[in-house]
Amino acid sequence: MRQPTASGERLQKVLARAGFGSRRACELLIDGGRVAVNSERVTLGSRVEASDRITVDGVPVITDTNLVYYLLHKPVGVVTTVSDPQGRRTVMDFVGDRPRVFPVGRLDYDTSGLLLLTNDGELANVLTHPRHGVFKTYVAEVEGDPSPAAIRALRNGIDLDDGITAPARCRVLGRRDSHSIIEIEIHEGRNRQVRRMCEAIGHPVVQLSRSRIAELRDAMLPVGAIRALEAQEVRALYAAGLREPKSSESNR
Repeated sequence: MRQPTASGERLQKVLARAGFGSRRACELLIDGGRVAVNSERVTLGSRVEASDRITVDGVPVITDTNLVYYLLHKPVGVVTTVSDPQGRRTVMDFVGDRPRVFPVGRLDYDTSGLLLLTNDGELANVLTHPRHGVFKTYVAEVEGDPSPAAIRALRNGIDLDDGITAPARCRVLGRRDSHSIIEIEIHEGRNRQVRRMCEAIGHPVVQLSRSRIAELRDAMLPVGAIRALEAQEVRALYAAGLREPKSSESNR
């Protein structure tokens, strides 16, 4: 157990500033053994330096004020890159004069939906590395009416030219004329993966949008709008890398 030191700032004050409630509430977190500094459980009276890594229930506490997090509702016809040699519009055009950030993962040129932009490399790794298994949710309008067998195939894995996909969560949401609306959750990030999966079962995508990153969603964010994430949303994204299932046990 880490012993209290005389230097630095009181830990409960740092936690309170990071959004964990009153100082008394933060003291209860510490006293309950839920807080660690540099991987060591701490006691009341602990102080921390700016370089210390603080976690609550294993989830990092963001204390670096230079780290920023934005959620963009990316429109169709926009490239998910910092710059484009072809001169097309990029997601950076929506950032404006905000601090320099980069997109986490990709959304295709013809796909809309939620995209995270940040300068936090650790969070980007948590959200994109396959070993963390963080699911992203897509709503796809596809041609035709997928059979139960086709939906099972999506859930079990599709054999694409770059290998079999990991099990996905998938369900039919409804139908629109000769098209169907399906929800697909995947934790891989292959190029045009959802489109290729649907093509492989014989139901090409007509329209595709990402509706959720882990549990982060915002149905009220207009297309083309961008907003800062709240502290609890950032913590939830970090936590998703610790708790998301890595298999199809939770398929619906």
